[in-house]
Amino acid sequence: MGLLIGAALGLGGAVIGAPLILGAVGFTTAGIAAGSLAAKMMSAAAIASGGGVAAGSFVAIGQSIGAAGLSLGTTAAMTTTGAVLGLLI
Repeated sequence: MGLLIGAALGLGGAVIGAPLILGAVGFTTAGIAAGSLAAKMMSAAAIASGGGVAAGSFVAIGQSIGAAGLSLGTTAAMTTTGAVLGLLI
């Protein structure tokens, strides 16, 4: 039973939780929302790196996921991780 519960939690986190949290922070499908926490993070990252946001940074990854969503591979990995954790609990 732990396997099914863990898999459901992993899938829920990937499909519902991650996009919901990223959207609330300001990483939206239309880009970074003005005045949001994501906008402040982007500003700080740009200042720290001399005017641009570094590829692979948390802000760049958040913007990518916010715009395009999680890949099938990432969703599968989160589901599998949840299933394994469900077995261990």
